[in-house]
Amino acid sequence: MLRLLILIFCAATLILATHGQDESVLRRGGYFKPDAARLELNRIASKVPDLAAWTTRRAKIRAGILKGAGLYPLPNKTPLNPLRHSKRAHDGYSVENVALETAPGFFLCGNLYLPSGKQKNIAAVLCPHGHARDPAFEKEGRLRPEMQYRCATLARMGAAVFSYDMIGYSDSRKLGWNHNHGKQVLGLQCWNSIRALDFVLSLPGIDSSRVGVTGASGGGTQTFLLTALDDRVTVSAPCVMVSAHFFGGCACESGVPIHVRPSHITNNTEIAALCAPRPMLLISCGGDWTSHTPEVEFPFVRRIYGMYGRSNLVENAHFPDEGHDYGASKRQAMYRFFEKHLKLSRGVRSKSQENAAMDESAVPLESHQTLQVFTKEHPVPSHALKPNSPVLLAQ
Repeated sequence: MLRLLILIFCAATLILATHGQDESVLRRGGYFKPDAARLELNRIASKVPDLAAWTTRRAKIRAGILKGAGLYPLPNKTPLNPLRHSKRAHDGYSVENVALETAPGFFLCGNLYLPSGKQKNIAAVLCPHGHARDPAFEKEGRLRPEMQYRCATLARMGAAVFSYDMIGYSDSRKLGWNHNHGKQVLGLQCWNSIRALDFVLSLPGIDSSRVGVTGASGGGTQTFLLTALDDRVTVSAPCVMVSAHFFGGCACESGVPIHVRPSHITNNTEIAALCAPRPMLLISCGGDWTSHTPEVEFPFVRRIYGMYGRSNLVENAHFPDEGHDYGASKRQAMYRFFEKHLKLSRGVRSKSQENAAMDESAVPLESHQTLQVFTKEHPVPSHALKPNSPVLLAQ
């Protein structure tokens, strides 16, 4: 039911946000049947027989995403002017509320989770969220229990973790922004992710060689897009989203021409492969469009990694009996992968504990009021843009 509601919402958003867009340059929703997607991957593979050919195509795909998203050339970066407040201490980590001015007058809200005690050699992780909605705000976006468990647990493992709003979710929604922010929503969310990474890397003690990103569903799209666009990401784990036949049901995923360009046609599986040769975990399940990952998407991506001699750095955690979520078993797979490749800690002290699950029971769930950034005590800056107005990025 949750998956159906998400699809209905995103379909309506996509229709509104892409009105007037040339449909011939868009790949939206379930564009292919799985068998047709498999044939397309085979055709793409025939065009990239070796690393030299892939390197050339990789550059075209990255440029195509930037151009389709309206980010080419990349805008100039303006001061983030971070607002941080209301730090709370918990068992092994702290949480505080953060606003970043990612573009003049536009504020990205989120929560920063920091490991207790650590002051140097700290890994960084971004946690974008998906499209699950709640009419009363309490359980949507970064406020959802699974988001809090994920962020807090990664912080307890030793990472600085930042979760942040999609446009029109949580704080952004409360401020009056709509998620169907026209043709700008995909590019603006990519830009927000890039600027969120700027913020985390600016924190004292961060090790810039250990940077991860992970999200599910729409957050999975943000994960593989940021990884494709920004080489500062060193480890990636998109969850229940990488598919050769499904392109996302929302304007923030497929509402602008990032897949169909004058120089090439691509899909999300090939975009995800731009992570190579950096470590990547593809998390998939039997209950959505990632059900064919073990035999379709994963072999294609692993072949690209093989061109670098790094087939061992891409893995697939498949859950055939599970559905479209970032549930506990999927999170445990990600914790192990990040523990290995970001050099985090689960507190394992012996060989017999190596397969033990990371304990999330020490994480208290905070209320949406506690996690909210702009409040009566911390008001929205007076120069903030009017909700749903165009966001001008500095060129």
